[in-house]
Amino acid sequence: MAAHQSAPDTTRRSERSRRAIYDAALALVVEVGYPKTTIEGIASRAGVGKQTIYRWWSSKADVLLEAFLDMAERAAATAGQVPYAFPDTGDLAADLKLVLRATVDELRDPSFEAPSRALAAEGVVNEELGRRLVARLLEPQLQLYVERLRSAQDAGDVRPDVDPRIALELFVSPLAQRWLQHTGPITYDYTDTLVDYALNGLAPR
Repeated sequence: MAAHQSAPDTTRRSERSRRAIYDAALALVVEVGYPKTTIEGIASRAGVGKQTIYRWWSSKADVLLEAFLDMAERAAATAGQVPYAFPDTGDLAADLKLVLRATVDELRDPSFEAPSRALAAEGVVNEELGRRLVARLLEPQLQLYVERLRSAQDAGDVRPDVDPRIALELFVSPLAQRWLQHTGPITYDYTDTLVDYALNGLAPR
């Protein structure tokens, strides 16, 4: 009598394929750049057919966005962190400096920099992708700054009339602009100074 054979686990197979596609997309963007990354290249690298990719995504930008979000979640899990966690030690300056230094580390990591630059550039010309990038990646992170600044307001460390959503741009926007346009080095000293200037002001005291 023939041995019983279980049916293939299509869910597990699909997950393996999806993971291979994520890894292929991220690797190709680092190796050859976003313009030269293609659906065909991703499929070949992942060992799947093009139709497998098109069944789940409509473009290479969509593949890269999901791969990038997945990479960020896995990195947080590996580090033993809850995704999108922001410290609240009671020392606002120290907490902001810690988070911005971690951001510097990410921005200088080639595995993070290449796909994030590609998505940022594509989001400028592809408005729909840009909106999804903001909603799924940037806005959850920005809201953590808002929550931390509101906590500081409750503690009396920030004026109650300050709008946290505007105030966070004093830290985030200069760093993003310098990184995107290569206007200066991305260092801990730079982000520490951003925090000091923003919290202490520029006028003589």
